[in-house]
Amino acid sequence: MPTVSIIVPCYNEQATIRILLDAIYSQTFPRAEMEVIVADGLSTDRTREEIGAFRAEHGDLAVQVVDNPRRNIPAALNRALSAACGQYVVRLDAHSAPHPDYVALCVQALEERQGTNVGGVWEIRPGGQGGVARAIAAAAAHPLGVGDALYRLSTQAAVVDTVPFGAFPRLLIDQIGPFDETLLTNEDYEFNTRIRRSGGKVWLDPSIRSVYYARSNLQELARQYWRYGYWKLRMLKRYPSSVRWRQALPPLFILSLIGLGLLSIFWPPARLGLAGEVILYCGILLAAGLIEAARRSDPFLAIGLPLGIATMHFSWGAGFLWSLLQPAPQK
Repeated sequence: MPTVSIIVPCYNEQATIRILLDAIYSQTFPRAEMEVIVADGLSTDRTREEIGAFRAEHGDLAVQVVDNPRRNIPAALNRALSAACGQYVVRLDAHSAPHPDYVALCVQALEERQGTNVGGVWEIRPGGQGGVARAIAAAAAHPLGVGDALYRLSTQAAVVDTVPFGAFPRLLIDQIGPFDETLLTNEDYEFNTRIRRSGGKVWLDPSIRSVYYARSNLQELARQYWRYGYWKLRMLKRYPSSVRWRQALPPLFILSLIGLGLLSIFWPPARLGLAGEVILYCGILLAAGLIEAARRSDPFLAIGLPLGIATMHFSWGAGFLWSLLQPAPQK
């Protein structure tokens, strides 16, 4: 029986699934004690062919594919969990590549009882070629884009609200239940909220590292962050005490622009307020872009970074506000 079950939600990931599988194969943790379960949403590209080719070349690593007809992440995680046999579960993503010691460090932290769910930090890399992909990766790692998200910024081990790609004992599912399939995004945060409410601890160790490949264009980034904002409010309605200051800023900013814009039609002083807010916002983003362009010796970031961060802010905030107008989710 394997010690570790690595579970991976997947749909149309032919470009990156082999990168993930190669990174898992390169783990320092014994291959004979690992199994990989990919929950695939019936991919229509060559994802399954890529997995099949990997399995044919690397028979010493157990890789299983299970169907996920619902084609969403929490359902995929639960399908994979149903097939998992390991004592510990490590959740990864088809857009990721864990460092070689990732699994070993996760297991060590769990066995030392440092946390109920443990994880590490992301190294954000471009998901494609060209300046736009580089700018999106830089935006996704910048404090103006991610606020105080420690799993992208932390250099010290700490108890946190959530971690990406967490590792936890398989028995935890029997205690707090599986991933919530009514939340199509933010399922990790909700899962970690239940861990903390049950008396468990979420532990982030920056020595546990993985590469995450960001979206390759602004359209994909906008869709991603719209989903994040939409489903974040759904999660917050269920757990109001989990709200954080950074989550309120994008929707409040959009509301202020709309409010000042409407007021300016009837009240001329509002035009000054609107202009000042827009100039201040653009100035902060442009300054950040210039600093990052100089730091990375990449002139495109002077414009690309502000575009990426603005796309994240407006998409997240718009999704959050749209979710406000929708009926309350049913459990």
